[in-house]
Amino acid sequence: MIKDKSIDEIRDILKTNKVEDVFEEAKVMAKEANDEYNPFVTIMDKCEHINSISKIDGVPYALKDNFSTKGILTTGSSNILKDYVPCFDSTVYKKLKEAGAVLVGKTVLDELAMGGTGLTGHTGIVRNPYDKSRITAGSSAGSAAAVALGIVPFAIGSDTGDSVRKPAAYTGVVGFKPTYGRISRYGMFPFASSLDHVGIFARNVKDIATVTDVLKGRDDKDMVTLPDENINYSENLDSSLKDVKLFYIKEVIESTSKDNEVIVNFKKLVEDLRSKGASVSEVSFDKTLLEVIYPTYFIISCAEATSNNSNLTGFIFGPRSEGATPDEVMINTRSEGFAEMIKRRFVIGSYILEKENQEKLFLNAKRIRNMIVIKMNQLFKEYDGLLLPASGSIAPKIEDSSKPDRLGSEYLILENHLAIGNFGGYPSITIPSGFVNNMPIAVNLTCAQKEDLKTLQIANNIEKVIGGDK
Repeated sequence: MIKDKSIDEIRDILKTNKVEDVFEEAKVMAKEANDEYNPFVTIMDKCEHINSISKIDGVPYALKDNFSTKGILTTGSSNILKDYVPCFDSTVYKKLKEAGAVLVGKTVLDELAMGGTGLTGHTGIVRNPYDKSRITAGSSAGSAAAVALGIVPFAIGSDTGDSVRKPAAYTGVVGFKPTYGRISRYGMFPFASSLDHVGIFARNVKDIATVTDVLKGRDDKDMVTLPDENINYSENLDSSLKDVKLFYIKEVIESTSKDNEVIVNFKKLVEDLRSKGASVSEVSFDKTLLEVIYPTYFIISCAEATSNNSNLTGFIFGPRSEGATPDEVMINTRSEGFAEMIKRRFVIGSYILEKENQEKLFLNAKRIRNMIVIKMNQLFKEYDGLLLPASGSIAPKIEDSSKPDRLGSEYLILENHLAIGNFGGYPSITIPSGFVNNMPIAVNLTCAQKEDLKTLQIANNIEKVIGGDK
């Protein structure tokens, strides 16, 4: 009844069906999917619903397991938090609950949101709904899979480098990261505070806008949140592509072969958008800056993650290992509680933050980030948005992705450009654009800070063009 349905379609179903019945159907699908794809850490036993007049009242959804939920297991997909039950609600969960949305389950992520594969959660691998031998990407792997499998019409994730937008691309759904501070992060486990964003998955742009309307706004518990502009995004999506000026980066497109089917798909979309009245220009960008996007992201995120997770010692919460001294307890707890990749990132982060290394590593990375943001801000004065393929390929095979964080001899510019959206805190959205070898591919649109409505309006038009609307 509700499988693969949008928010509006489920709301129509709820006119003649009980919220509890819709929840039960979603719960059954979640349990069945977990056996094959493993999207959920926790599946709720009971329907918890608060009546509301919102557009998501009674609608089932999934929540990434790094958002605090009072009385509900919240693990961050890490063994060190495998038994952690918070005593407070994150603002995102609180707002959704008050709007009448019904939580179906908490979803698997790469451990502590550090990773881009969906392979490192403590409960196991999240498999791609289109091909179980392939990854979903991460870190918001379970949330992307839950929407792609049709269990829920929307799900919440977090995005620090591309952790909503890349999984959306690999699983054929829409993934949106609004402007930095547009949605409160209170109660969301911090990874890298200057890069972290709340993100949303859905089946279409309108549903993304509907959920963003519920979540956006000032929160006194999160000092970086923006005041609400009092604009209803979902009711203001209609717009024209006429006079819309987009650009793509020449060096990103040329970083792979011109007969790459993803690039062919992208170039066709560019021509289709031009035929609808949009201007799409090719712009050159310093290739050296593009090549250092990933190292810059890695240095900043590892340093901030090391600081943010220094409280995971075994003393405050979580499992505690034995030791003769407090230092031994902490060392043993962290050694046994974290997977290899997390320990490696914390070691690297600690090295970066050592006094003698801060200038040449951490501060230089921040300077490079600033150079990229300055260039992007200049471009956004002339153009409405940046349009690029969200990825250079379909979802990789699991066995080809088993060693995350390992840099090869070449910088994969086309795979790392989404981090620009986090560097500048820009609103950024991934939209499905077709299939290659029966696997989904996507394009990504990024706009200037605080231009969330414009981003959604343009994305809505792109979605229509891809869908063949006249």
